Amino acid sequence: MYESANVSDDADRTAFRRAEKNYKLYYEQDSKFSRKKKKLPKPVDLSSVLDFNSISQDFNRTGVLPDGIRVAEADSQVFCIENRPGFYFIPNALSLEEQCKWIKESLTSFPQPPNRTNHNAIYGPVADLYESAKANKVLVQEDTNIWKFFDGEEATAKVKQRSCKSVSASVLLRKLRWSTLGLQFDWSKRNYDVSLPHNNIPDALCQLAKTHAAIAMPSGEEFRPEGAIVNYFGLGDTLGGHLDDMEADWSKPIVSMSLGCKAIFLLGGKSKEDPPHAMYLRSGDVVLMAGEARECFHGVPRIFIDEENADIGALESELSHENGDFIAEYIKTLRININIRQVF
Repeated sequence: MYESANVSDDADRTAFRRAEKNYKLYYEQDSKFSRKKKKLPKPVDLSSVLDFNSISQDFNRTGVLPDGIRVAEADSQVFCIENRPGFYFIPNALSLEEQCKWIKESLTSFPQPPNRTNHNAIYGPVADLYESAKANKVLVQEDTNIWKFFDGEEATAKVKQRSCKSVSASVLLRKLRWSTLGLQFDWSKRNYDVSLPHNNIPDALCQLAKTHAAIAMPSGEEFRPEGAIVNYFGLGDTLGGHLDDMEADWSKPIVSMSLGCKAIFLLGGKSKEDPPHAMYLRSGDVVLMAGEARECFHGVPRIFIDEENADIGALESELSHENGDFIAEYIKTLRININIRQVF
């Protein structure tokens, strides 16, 4: 899912791949910057990136929209791209309170077993990861397939005594890359495994998804949230161009909620040769992809974590006020995406 840049000539790249390379984070290669000094990101031309937050503000003030952009319904704040039918962008769809709630749930509840995460393959089910990270605990391998959290001193003693493997909970939390809610997605087989134990998606998240999905649903039908994938993006992480094609009915939307640091989202066409639209995704934005848009390649080539561009000042303050500094510090360099699907 996450990828790093492949070095090859632009002539060998598709239009989508060229856009990914253009917006990806690269650092200045300057001999005067040593390891001890802060690396500076290379400048990138962002002038053609769509900013639906600004588009919304201008539309409210003047009633005018850029060429190729329209509103889904009269007097709505749901925007569409005319040559990408089935795509909907809802800026500032989630309040600060809602953003804080779902960031906290993404770190505390969503990685809890029986929900699966990227850590399952190595460590098996990891319970209470967030609380263990806050308490500075260490995960220690007690047996071939048995790992357990211990306090620092106890963990150090066990590692010395047994020469066993260990990893700190805070490192594991930083390396959390995905978790699955509801029906569990099997990444190795790229399908939903209904035999795996799972909890239903929380009712409040289901209702939120239904509310936002309504505008993209076929007439007379209600969205049924059955599975969700939560992606966690750290510094330098990207999401390569792909299709979400494992659900049975593409007329139903994927409901995608953005939390944390700002990102660039690429929405291509049905071929990677189609030049993609680039747009900002900020914390609180919701994107819907239904119908023809489900056949469009899309990805995330860039996350902004610097103070100037991350656009999370108000969110940091609210998180600090509600939950203390631990989550607020964590979200400074993190983007979370919750995408909710009707599987059947």
